[in-house]
Amino acid sequence: MSSLSSQDQLKAMAAEKAVQLIEPQSWVGVGTGSTVNFFIDALAQSGLPIKGTVSSSEASSQRLKALGVPVFPIEQVPVLDVYVDGADEIDHHGFMIKGGGAALTREKILAAQANSFICIVDQSKWVQTLGVFPLPLEIIPMAAPKLIERFKAMGAQASVRLKDGHPLITDNQQHILDVRGLQITDPLAFETQVNQWPGVITVGVFANQRASVCLLASPEGVKTIEF
Repeated sequence: MSSLSSQDQLKAMAAEKAVQLIEPQSWVGVGTGSTVNFFIDALAQSGLPIKGTVSSSEASSQRLKALGVPVFPIEQVPVLDVYVDGADEIDHHGFMIKGGGAALTREKILAAQANSFICIVDQSKWVQTLGVFPLPLEIIPMAAPKLIERFKAMGAQASVRLKDGHPLITDNQQHILDVRGLQITDPLAFETQVNQWPGVITVGVFANQRASVCLLASPEGVKTIEF
């Protein structure tokens, strides 16, 4: 781990701790992102006997399969014992902003089907109020102008996420809207409100599907915070 950056070392610490919390013969939901990649590596190296995994993205599925970890379609696994994922922000209630990796819809589906949600983060993701990180939404492309207008009325700035100069296409063949300038003081109410807007597939506030446990890595070690 010494060759990693200091932040990557923290991510790896949280990921390794998460593997220790997984019971043998579990069905494990696996999220998406740089911290989750460390978890996938640690899970594969652990030799822990699990029933299998369900993944929230094509990228995570490919990494799991390449390391010999079995991946199953969600339709074959009605209940996950645990879901492990990172977050772009997490507050002291376990509410999160997720979607920086554009996999928020599948992540929320898996979180809803899991008995517990282990959030693995480094200390930079721990916040008092959600909203410093741009809030992602997966949207139907034709709804973008109206949604941008709605957020402007709230005093926020929304824009379609680009990749190579074109709108990013998600695994679900949709677009991502990133919203800046928000302070989300009531995540449950905000998630409910924005979910009702036509064209929104998933809002990146995870309040109804909040974390059960946060493994918060700092230079002093990994702190286990239960919600």
